[in-house]
Amino acid sequence: MEEPDSVDRLALIRERLQGFARAREWGQFHSPKNLVMALTGEVGELTEHFQWLTEQESKELSDAELEGVREEIADVQIYLLMLSDKLDIDLLRAVEDKIAKNEQRFPVERVRGSRRQRWPE
Repeated sequence: MEEPDSVDRLALIRERLQGFARAREWGQFHSPKNLVMALTGEVGELTEHFQWLTEQESKELSDAELEGVREEIADVQIYLLMLSDKLDIDLLRAVEDKIAKNEQRFPVERVRGSRRQRWPE
């Protein structure tokens, strides 16, 4: 059997998440506000894995540390997907549009090698 492409996989994950919430009758709690709050909590948990590490240490996580980070990244992605679904936002299209916007906002010849991300309009 052929593996689905990323778009199909995202749709399958969305359906699985919807079924998961529906079976538990959790949809009533999944307002955009609550999903954003849950997302913020998960980003905080992801941040905890890196808090107080040096730049180098953050690049050299143990297998156990990396697994913890992996789980938190998954939680963040789950809540982003649930939020985008609740607001009827095509998540992949939104990402593609934002990349295109950033390519215009930060032309290579103007920003190459600079950490500065705020530019006068």
